[in-house]
Amino acid sequence: MKEIKIGLVGFGTIGTGVVKLLSANSQLIEEKLGARLVLHKIADLDITSDRGVAIAPGTLTTNVDEVLLNPEIPVVLELIGGYEPARTFVLKAIENGKHVVTANKALLAVHGEEIYAAAARKGVEVLYEAAVGGGIPVLSAIKGNMAGNHFTTVLGILNGTCNYILTKMTQEGADFGEVLKKAQELGYAEADPTFDVEGIDTAHKLSILLSLCFGTRISFKDIYTEGICAISAIDINFARDFGYKIKLLAIGKRNGDRIEARVHPTMIPVNYPLADVHGAFNAIRLTGDFVGPVMLYGRGAGMEPTASAVVGDVIDVARNLVAGIQRRCAPLGYLDGSVKTLQIKPTGEVISKYYIRFSAVDKPGVLARISGALGRHDISIESMVQSARKAGETVPIVIMTHEAKEANITAALVEIDSFDIISERSNLIRVENNLE
Repeated sequence: MKEIKIGLVGFGTIGTGVVKLLSANSQLIEEKLGARLVLHKIADLDITSDRGVAIAPGTLTTNVDEVLLNPEIPVVLELIGGYEPARTFVLKAIENGKHVVTANKALLAVHGEEIYAAAARKGVEVLYEAAVGGGIPVLSAIKGNMAGNHFTTVLGILNGTCNYILTKMTQEGADFGEVLKKAQELGYAEADPTFDVEGIDTAHKLSILLSLCFGTRISFKDIYTEGICAISAIDINFARDFGYKIKLLAIGKRNGDRIEARVHPTMIPVNYPLADVHGAFNAIRLTGDFVGPVMLYGRGAGMEPTASAVVGDVIDVARNLVAGIQRRCAPLGYLDGSVKTLQIKPTGEVISKYYIRFSAVDKPGVLARISGALGRHDISIESMVQSARKAGETVPIVIMTHEAKEANITAALVEIDSFDIISERSNLIRVENNLE
């Protein structure tokens, strides 16, 4: 039986999962592939710690060039994460004619265009199913079964840490800081959770989804990104009263030659399917012109789901090698010359409904001043809630607006937050009702 040798760079959690899967399901893979996958070399700085998996003698090395320059290895797995040295290693592997499989969304979001161009020059594959949604096969679905569709929207809950935190806040009525600490204790959140809770991880993944769905070059830095740190239990409760749940949502919408690309906390109706995605699970909802809405749901992170996606990509490359073909599908699913640059709609031009919570001194004329400022900026009020009155004290006032332009909302809040009756900066959450 034909053997296909694999080189692995990075023997951490996901790398260990890949080794476990290849060992546990080797016979199954051979029955489906018609070839044997052999883990020939594993490069990592730490080759002494016990990962709980059996490794053949001579497989481990601290010298990454034993993987990247080895003529016996046609497929390299990059599982170290981050920007560098991952970028250097991937480009070196490509330059030496290796096909690359990676789970590194940050690398592709920032350096994807450079990597895809290098792969095109050398005629090799770059596959990255595990970079978005862990074990959810969304990228292969976009490039495969749904390839005949023009996509109009892509929406996603793409970060398990944030979804876990918001789920616990909703279920337990706890505040952000309290739930974050618990998430860190349980291992759902990193010691430094910035990439997760500030929305950066989600924006990395959205940039990849937008590139595949709309066939465009997207700069990660151009995606409007806002995290969940400002969400409080009081916002969760008001959202429930209005018939919504709060999720950190990745939003991509195409309108002609412009797209919306944004990541932020969003109120979505409680009866909408994405509202029922709880805990550390992820979900992506795509809308195509022929297929209509499709939602994929599953574990978005973790050793085993991510390893499943990585090995799936390896099998895909191996099938091409067995058949003697390569680059059957370009990295973005579009022919290299067909990828275009679409303009991202400025955030100020986005039209949405808005939830706004003001902390105001309870005194006569407060509501009139707030509503007057909103009116001056062309913003109409759909509903308003004021907590029990406490004369002279600060109380929350919550307003749900009709659809308005974000630039107008921003200008109105600058004016209102300057009022002497406002005790702290107002809290704004966008509301999405039209999610088709």
